[in-house]
Amino acid sequence: MENVKPPKPPLVDAHLDLAHNVLDTGLDLTLPLEELRRRCTNGDLPTVTLPALEEAGAALVFATLFASPYHPEHNPEGYRTPDEAHARARRQLELYRRWADEGRVRLVTDRAGLEAHLRAWGEDGVVGVIVLMEGADPIRTPDELAFWADAGVRLVGPAWTGNRYAGGSWYGTGGLTELGRALMAALQDEPRVALDASHLSERSFWEALEHYDGPLLASHSNARRFVDHERHLTDAMIRAIGERGGVIGTVLYNAFLQEGWRRGDARPGLEAIVRNMTYVADLIGWKRVGIGSDFDGGFGAHELPEPLDRPADLRRLVEVLPADAFPGALGENWLRWLRNWMP
Repeated sequence: MENVKPPKPPLVDAHLDLAHNVLDTGLDLTLPLEELRRRCTNGDLPTVTLPALEEAGAALVFATLFASPYHPEHNPEGYRTPDEAHARARRQLELYRRWADEGRVRLVTDRAGLEAHLRAWGEDGVVGVIVLMEGADPIRTPDELAFWADAGVRLVGPAWTGNRYAGGSWYGTGGLTELGRALMAALQDEPRVALDASHLSERSFWEALEHYDGPLLASHSNARRFVDHERHLTDAMIRAIGERGGVIGTVLYNAFLQEGWRRGDARPGLEAIVRNMTYVADLIGWKRVGIGSDFDGGFGAHELPEPLDRPADLRRLVEVLPADAFPGALGENWLRWLRNWMP
């Protein structure tokens, strides 16, 4: 009898800024990764394209709608009004739809669709996409949440920086605004959309949990134990997500894994990732740990732990994670979480 290789465990990455990088940065993510790298001259080394995700055996990614806000120094081209944010997110959503029409990705919006996609993925390798809105300013008013749910958005993170809804990681670390509390009420009443706690300020996080008890995740957040910044989760926040049945995706940016790391410094090894994952697992269990790489979140391969260079390298975590933790942390934990709440 001919030997048949068992299928690879599914890879799920809970945070990639695919559409933003196409429409706002000008990258062609339909190219093979090496071809895209040959075309890039800005110094960063791209890590993600659609072919590279397929080659990695990525079953599913949470792909963002990310409208970058205006800042006079850091982002003078960013949006200035909710209408502008709304329009940018609509264009990004249309890109995902176009890719789906072309057969480059498969959009997943419900549990039946997830199961159908996973069966098809086992045959054709096409990457599934769940749409995550990072920063809620494209939702012009809370009652517009239903529009975005109808359009296929399944995850919403209210803040990136501080905004109209909530204090965020930078430029404003206060709590929920009145509008933010209204958004929590809208999320509470919308069973098709889950709350992403990543980027919420600590005060916003706790206030959100007071007003919302639906499905919860942190798509791309690390433990504050290793990098002391509002961007990351305290032990109490990690425990709260675990108690709510959530999963936390580990961000693989070196500066979020190692205190004081700067561009140009020597790259840490995979042990930096394992240290963060193990710390979170010790608090809430390995079933609550996943990947939210943010591989394409404004940095390149030189800003990732050695030897990560592309999505396929995520499978090298098998070399350093406990054997019984690897399949779950690679992707099965995210799939279980989705199956538990998706309509």
